Amino acid sequence: MRILEEQALREYVLALFRLPRSERLHDVASCSVWTPHSRCHTAGTLFTTDTYLCFSSREEGVCILLIPLSEVLSIEKAESTSPLPNPVIVSIRTKKAFQLIELQDRDELVESLNSRLRALQWKQSMFRSKKDGKRKVSSPTPYYTFYYDTGYSDEEDKEEQVLRNTVNSEALMTAFHQSQPGNNGHKSVEQMKEQLWEDHFSEFGRGVHMFRTEKTQKLVATGIPESLRGELWMTLSDASSELEAHQGYYASMVQKSMGQSSLATEEIERDLHRSLPDHPAFQNPTGIAALRRVLTAYAHRNPKIGYCQSMNILASVLLLYAKEEEAFWLLVAVCERMLPDYFNRRVIGAQVDQSVFEELIRERLPELAENVPDLSTLSSVSLSWFLTLFLSVLPFQSAVCVVDCFFFHGIKAIFQLGLAVLEVNAAQLSACTDDGQALMILTSFLDQVGSEESSSPPSSPPAAAAAAAAAAAAAETSSSDSEIPAVRHTNITALINDSYEKFGDLSVRQIERLRCRHRIRVLQAHEDTIKENTLRLVNPDVSISPENLSDVYDLFKTEHFISLYWGDSSSAAAAEAAAWSYSDASRSFIERQYRLDRPQFKSLYGLLSPWPGGQNQHADTLANRTFTLLDQDQDNLVTFKKFAGWLDTLYCEDLNEKIRLLYRLHIPPALTESEDDPSLMKSPLVSTNRPLYVNLPSDDEGEAKDYQEQLKQMLQDLVKEKEKDVEKPLPLMNQREFIQFCKTLYSMFHGDPEENDLFQAIATVTSLVLQIGEAGHRPTHSGSEVTEAKPTAVPTEDAGVDGTADNDWTISFAQILASLLTEQSLVTFFEKPADLTVKLSEAKEKQYHQRAGLLSLQGTR
Repeated sequence: MRILEEQALREYVLALFRLPRSERLHDVASCSVWTPHSRCHTAGTLFTTDTYLCFSSREEGVCILLIPLSEVLSIEKAESTSPLPNPVIVSIRTKKAFQLIELQDRDELVESLNSRLRALQWKQSMFRSKKDGKRKVSSPTPYYTFYYDTGYSDEEDKEEQVLRNTVNSEALMTAFHQSQPGNNGHKSVEQMKEQLWEDHFSEFGRGVHMFRTEKTQKLVATGIPESLRGELWMTLSDASSELEAHQGYYASMVQKSMGQSSLATEEIERDLHRSLPDHPAFQNPTGIAALRRVLTAYAHRNPKIGYCQSMNILASVLLLYAKEEEAFWLLVAVCERMLPDYFNRRVIGAQVDQSVFEELIRERLPELAENVPDLSTLSSVSLSWFLTLFLSVLPFQSAVCVVDCFFFHGIKAIFQLGLAVLEVNAAQLSACTDDGQALMILTSFLDQVGSEESSSPPSSPPAAAAAAAAAAAAAETSSSDSEIPAVRHTNITALINDSYEKFGDLSVRQIERLRCRHRIRVLQAHEDTIKENTLRLVNPDVSISPENLSDVYDLFKTEHFISLYWGDSSSAAAAEAAAWSYSDASRSFIERQYRLDRPQFKSLYGLLSPWPGGQNQHADTLANRTFTLLDQDQDNLVTFKKFAGWLDTLYCEDLNEKIRLLYRLHIPPALTESEDDPSLMKSPLVSTNRPLYVNLPSDDEGEAKDYQEQLKQMLQDLVKEKEKDVEKPLPLMNQREFIQFCKTLYSMFHGDPEENDLFQAIATVTSLVLQIGEAGHRPTHSGSEVTEAKPTAVPTEDAGVDGTADNDWTISFAQILASLLTEQSLVTFFEKPADLTVKLSEAKEKQYHQRAGLLSLQGTR
């Protein structure tokens, strides 16, 4: 419980201050901070992490202070007095100092902070010395060449290529402006906003360590002026600290990612011209090239996310107001800190927030929730609000005002605004009869939310939305003939202020608590859906009962997580990452969701194999061969579908299929040369481990074809056979492989109650098969199962140094099966039914004890 509480507190701190996810929470202490703007000490809580000092007032949002340790020069204790008990002075590089008082355990806290500060300053000095050394040998203005488009044939295309190769040093808005009506009035409003912000800076400070108060909130709500938008986004998100700490990082990412082709780069190229297509900046090669660089550099930085739809819209807006490198770090801040788990394959973060949003609707808008019982309709509409920060649904100038609020208050601003939009349209939404009407009402409303100055906020649903809803209702029911009132635009500033006034009490702590609760539900629902779809996919191909197949899936998934969380996950994680890095169109997401590497598979093999001898060395060898056989695409991972098919053969198939499986485990690719005799010569040219038999034509047909032509003809015949969808006969087994087959049978029979009879039976069968093989080895007999013509052996890896085949002794699967059927004890052994239900129950218990042992082992470290 204590661990969960600590984790919840850490998540709250990371969300409140929008810190990097890697930050660890060290200290939590009550204190008061001197706030010059109010000329008093403000009581609150100090949170210290790896690289930050964070202060929040007792009432969340009244005063917030963020001080990166990279900005700190010193942290010193001052003399304690009755008015100023236990003071601490934090001096920063901009020649300012912050005073904290009433700190309990001040000595230990200051010592801990100074220890981290010294480590950080040493790291920064080492970085600067390396950077200075590089500057002496490198060009100060790097020039990049990108290899995305080919075939430039005219001067216009060549000019475009030159433009796209130059990294922008200014925000795109400085060169590209959208034409707006009433431009003079717009300029005067901008100038007024700029002056208000300059006054704010002089009173509350400038930069990341600026005091963030209710006055700051009001300024942000009116819209940040364009000239300060990039700077304030960097400040409020603290992307500026990331940029400062990683000088040259973006340039290196651009260099590393250029010219590379992947699924992410293909998707980026597809979406480049869909990003704000109406804005002049992205009707120009300069803007498109900058967007391409930022997105591909981020995909290279974070391959787990790579590229997701809606990232292009977000990055486009960031590039308009921030320099290219700043836009990159802003994208990092949004994707990795401010909207965690939003941009990935499962979009879990967005799903969790939609679930939270539904609960907030029930709590804050109970009448709407009562009239719209299925709130999933509204949350499905609002999903794009969260994913794109309203950029995809609001007019551009209005949407960037929402982004301003997002950088100041984080996801809290989106929740508030979403609730305000639903409240304004509550009456129309309550009267809706289907999802289409709700979508049309909200779309029409948001489409006419303008950024012009308005005398008062809308107090009732806009007429345009009502008209759109009426039109939709008429189309659906053909019963509406009411007049459509005149359209009245809603002002975005008024809407934002309305959201703060009515829903501003929604705190980050409350949101994080709801997120924590709903995350469990969303993840469980997601896992249930994946399991249901996986079982539906696999069930038609196996005879295992649905109940047992469900238990097998649970064991399979648990084994996957045991290795990732408690075992040595390095190999499993590496194999999984490598497998996901390739776009495998032949496999669905369901098939790739959970897979086992070799150690994981061997663990489950030991738990579920129905045959005796599970603890001896040969059983481990057989598990290795089984994994190799099932890993047909050679990605070192086995899917649940393959695993279930293998288990189905062991428990549900007849004797023939069980023997067929054993047979396949003793021929390539399952059985390799190195497993038995690593000294055998290996040919680098032929991949198979057995001789190829090529039928030569008779003498009266003329000269024999060239060997290469015969081989080509044989491959063509194999392709034709595959096209006929006829099951190909199993390859012949040579003598070495048959000996391994016998070893496996002896190992399986060891410990069986009928052990003696089985050993005698297999000895008889072995003698019989060896005689059959010897008879087939005589020159008068054919060496092929499928032809009567005289075969010629082609030397392969089994061939000796002199080029003659050593493994002319061969036996077929049919011959082995027929020999085994002559012994009733062997038939009884393989036909004896195995109880999978009992085996699964035992496996669950063993797996539980295995996990408990790993936990206790970790606890003693």
